[in-house]
Amino acid sequence: MQPTVKFKKLKPDAHMPMKATSGAACYDLFASDTICIDDMRTFKVIGTGVAIELPPGYVGLICSRSGLAAKYGIFVLNAPGVIDEDYRGELKVILGRLPYTPQWPSENYTLVEPGMRIAQLMIMPVTHLPVVEVTDLTTTARGEGGLGSTGV
Repeated sequence: MQPTVKFKKLKPDAHMPMKATSGAACYDLFASDTICIDDMRTFKVIGTGVAIELPPGYVGLICSRSGLAAKYGIFVLNAPGVIDEDYRGELKVILGRLPYTPQWPSENYTLVEPGMRIAQLMIMPVTHLPVVEVTDLTTTARGEGGLGSTGV
């Protein structure tokens, strides 16, 4: 049987998450609040007015919308935001904004209004693996080479 994602409206005027096209990988999430984001020194938590029930073994990832990021400098601050399978509360999105976005009507603030598509939700299977404490790890060519160790 195909796993099912369940959405529940928490506010009568909330927009249900939906895919914009049949080939879309993510569900669009809509704002249910009016919020003003001043600039990159602030961020806002915006409700969607919708709760979710994910099937066991799945996670929801809240991601930025590329159009909002490219045109207006609006992004999901903690992208991706993680929605665990046992969470049943309202889906909320933490949005930030770059300080100068010439295409937005005002360069000083961004007004998010109810019904505006603010983020997207990707639903993915999760593998739960056992954790084992060891005294040594296997050796690799990369070893402990971290940030930037494989080139610029």
